[in-house]
Amino acid sequence: MNTKFITAESVAPGHPDKLCDQISDAILDEVLKQDPNSRVGCETFVTMGLIIVGGEITTTAYVDIHKLVRDILNDIGYTNPKYGFDFHTCAILNAIHTQSPDISQGVDAGGAGDQGVMLGYATRETSVLMPFPVVLAHQLVKQMVKVRKEGILGYLGPDGKSQVTVEYENDQPKRIDAVVLACQHTEEILDETGEKITKEARQEIIDQIAKPVLEKWIDDRTKFYVNETGKFVVGGPQSDTGMTGRKLIVDTYGGTVPHGGGAFSGKDSTKVDRSGAYMARYIAKNIVAAGLADKCLVQLAYAIGVAEPVSLMVDTFNTGKVDEEKIAQAVRENFNLTPKGIIETLGLRNPIFRKTAVFGHFGRDGFPWEKTDKAEILGKLLANSR
Repeated sequence: MNTKFITAESVAPGHPDKLCDQISDAILDEVLKQDPNSRVGCETFVTMGLIIVGGEITTTAYVDIHKLVRDILNDIGYTNPKYGFDFHTCAILNAIHTQSPDISQGVDAGGAGDQGVMLGYATRETSVLMPFPVVLAHQLVKQMVKVRKEGILGYLGPDGKSQVTVEYENDQPKRIDAVVLACQHTEEILDETGEKITKEARQEIIDQIAKPVLEKWIDDRTKFYVNETGKFVVGGPQSDTGMTGRKLIVDTYGGTVPHGGGAFSGKDSTKVDRSGAYMARYIAKNIVAAGLADKCLVQLAYAIGVAEPVSLMVDTFNTGKVDEEKIAQAVRENFNLTPKGIIETLGLRNPIFRKTAVFGHFGRDGFPWEKTDKAEILGKLLANSR
């Protein structure tokens, strides 16, 4: 019997890095609403009391950066100085300029906006064809946000993290071995020492956040780690700087497989870091949905200014029902892998990106790269191989 442990994490919308991802993608969306052909490379940096928005944007659109940033902070929950950051009073610096003409001339001709290696993955472990650990990690953070916003655990703040370790037997999830929850909170749940939360609060966090999500998978050997430093009163940008694009494993597959390329958030889809990764997921998901494999990793690689990918690789981890070379050939025949083709196939000039910036970019309904509309075509490979 083959036993292994795989761990994945997620972070709350109020985590400093995810705060930056949301701002960058919200700016991208606002620009695309007015000018779908905009070129956007928007980066955000946050620290105590200060947000800096910078990068390269070429567009005919106008965005009130200060208002947009404050609206996002308000929506996330940084509404009171007790959380260490307040949308009313934080300073905002706008340092945006236009895209380099040396880059734009290659993109204008239909080429990729950069070189890079992008990866997409799908697996039958879950109904959304995503790795089980990262799905659970995101669900825990969603539950964390829910109980805070609904006042069930009114002492929680906007910052937080989750981590889940899943025990596998023969490549199948068996049980949850460990759960890590880090929840920002106010001082009201500290014990008499003022250095750690009360046992009652710890149990309440487990009961209200972990158990509703994981109950079927936990047992008497499951270990829970809740705010293990003792307390988490100082959180958000007051405790840690944040930057766009620093939570790549959270954004993708939780570490079950490698992540390729660069960050996603704040980039329009001429940047193949983003669009290539979305296409790779789209391809991998359709391969698995077609029954060609139980697991599939797709790698695409691009050169700046060149339209067609310089390489395509399909790896089915010995679960394939059809030769991998034949699958790769079918991918080339049925998917347009140029930047322009990817943008058109997946509708990537639409303002859909802010909602990708939390809870992962993959395995969620409503995103065009999650469609399985090519599964029937690819499934003909399986029929022809019999």
